[in-house]
Amino acid sequence: MPTFLAPAKLNLFLHVTGRRNDGYHLLQTVFRLLDFSDQLRFDLRKDGAVKLNKPIAGVPEENDLCVRAAKLLQQKSGTNQGVEIFLTKQIPLGGGLGGGSSDAATTLLALNHLWNLDFSRSQLRELGLQLGADVPVFIFGENAFAEGVGEKLMPILLPPAWYLVLIPPLHVSTAEIFLSKELTRNTIPIKIPPFSIQQGHNDLEPVVCQKYPVVAEYLEWLKRLKNTTIVAMSGSGACVFAEFDTKSTALAAFAQIPAGMNGFVTRGLDHHPMRDTVK
Repeated sequence: MPTFLAPAKLNLFLHVTGRRNDGYHLLQTVFRLLDFSDQLRFDLRKDGAVKLNKPIAGVPEENDLCVRAAKLLQQKSGTNQGVEIFLTKQIPLGGGLGGGSSDAATTLLALNHLWNLDFSRSQLRELGLQLGADVPVFIFGENAFAEGVGEKLMPILLPPAWYLVLIPPLHVSTAEIFLSKELTRNTIPIKIPPFSIQQGHNDLEPVVCQKYPVVAEYLEWLKRLKNTTIVAMSGSGACVFAEFDTKSTALAAFAQIPAGMNGFVTRGLDHHPMRDTVK
């Protein structure tokens, strides 16, 4: 069975610009894909069953985004084919790095290919949006400036960069943060590029830092580093990151992290590893 990659992402900034009548928040963000991935393999079945080989602890199999993605594609295509999904996790859960969304996107992309369904990329993005607001960008396949609830995507060219990502020892509920009374929802929308990413911020960051002081501690440590171009929290947290121009400066910062603090160094990608799987 071939292995398919599901890369992590960072939000280089995340502005909450309003709220729709249905409760969904209006956002502006820049998604950066990372060379740090979960791995998936797919064993096709003829009985139509969709199975996850090793369910993730604490996540019922029927709620797993890979399973939901496979069943949704199965339903919309009318195929009688099934699959057993082998998922190797590397991206932390509840970290704001898009792991579950990326797994779902890779499942849609891979099964569209393996089941010979010939869905277009735009069709897969529409299906992905039913699974979560972050799923479409991974199907889009490039770094992107996003608006709406995150589904209106425009490709953006980003300079080469390396990232030190720190993983605080907790999971953050995205729903909890977006429902928080402390969240401001009135950031003035920025004009479409060109704009300065360094002038952006993450509107969710103060809320998370107030509720979870350890996230604030990790951020403060990153802000004391030299040679950084961006220091921020990704998505709704808990992961925080610092951007560097070179691998050597990122690794030098990683070598300084205190005992008990976990993280990794990775480079930014220009496009998704499966970008060319579907037109």
